[in-house]
Amino acid sequence: MKHETTAELNQQANPQDEQYRPSERQRERERFRRARQRRNRWIATLCTLVAVAATVVASPGWDRLHSRFLDGAEFRKTFPAILDGFWLNVQMFLIAEVLILVLGLLIALVRVTRAPGLQPLRLAATLYVDVFRGVPTLLLVFLVGFGLPALQLQGTPSQPWLLGVIALVLSYTAYVGEVLRAGLNSVHPAQRNAARALGLSESQTLRRVILPQAVRNVLPPLLNDFIALQKDTALVAVLGPLEALRVAQIKANYDFNYTPYLGAAALFIAVTIPLTRYADRLQRRAAQRTWAEAGQ
Repeated sequence: MKHETTAELNQQANPQDEQYRPSERQRERERFRRARQRRNRWIATLCTLVAVAATVVASPGWDRLHSRFLDGAEFRKTFPAILDGFWLNVQMFLIAEVLILVLGLLIALVRVTRAPGLQPLRLAATLYVDVFRGVPTLLLVFLVGFGLPALQLQGTPSQPWLLGVIALVLSYTAYVGEVLRAGLNSVHPAQRNAARALGLSESQTLRRVILPQAVRNVLPPLLNDFIALQKDTALVAVLGPLEALRVAQIKANYDFNYTPYLGAAALFIAVTIPLTRYADRLQRRAAQRTWAEAGQ
């Protein structure tokens, strides 16, 4: 005799709980909508590019703009050096990203805890977030890059790029800490209670139940912050390290041709656009998941 599983028995008892499967006609409609959306995006993009190109080319200063900003020979000559400098931007971004995630999570955990003995830490974390979210990142780069070495403390780093990373970490940790705090608060208290009822300790509940859900809820805005961080590594150029923007500035000042700036912009775009599209995809998936949960 064939034995039926519990899931099969439940489906037989509750046929309305079976997973919804769209019909072939519905799938065809969805494919048509996606194809039409892609076509409309391509048409809109093409029309925009044509309109912008027509406006720029027809402007009186087009020849001067073309010679100063769109010089192909200058682009090919300076791009290798800018690409080498961009590798420093990538290194700064990767180092800062790890530190920001760790410190931002600590700030978020301190701010959501309700332990009475941690009240001084909560006040300090709140003050930190309020101050460093209020200071412009460029101003913070100046303050750290020039002010920290002026203290002449033993062990103070002297490399300009490292001082720039410290400034970026101080600034973005405040933003990421607030994003993670919002994610922790978005997890329903019943999740914690259920985990404790199953015998998990407080640390196990946080690590295996609360944090995974919190990170999933705030992953799109978190990724947007790191896209901004990748671009803001160019602010470190004011301290002098030979990153992409600084190299482009040196090349442009040599013969007053600003095409190297275009090369630096192209490198940042090549990194940020894929990340932006990925963030948009995560936001759409999160919205679809919310709609699906609301419809159940």
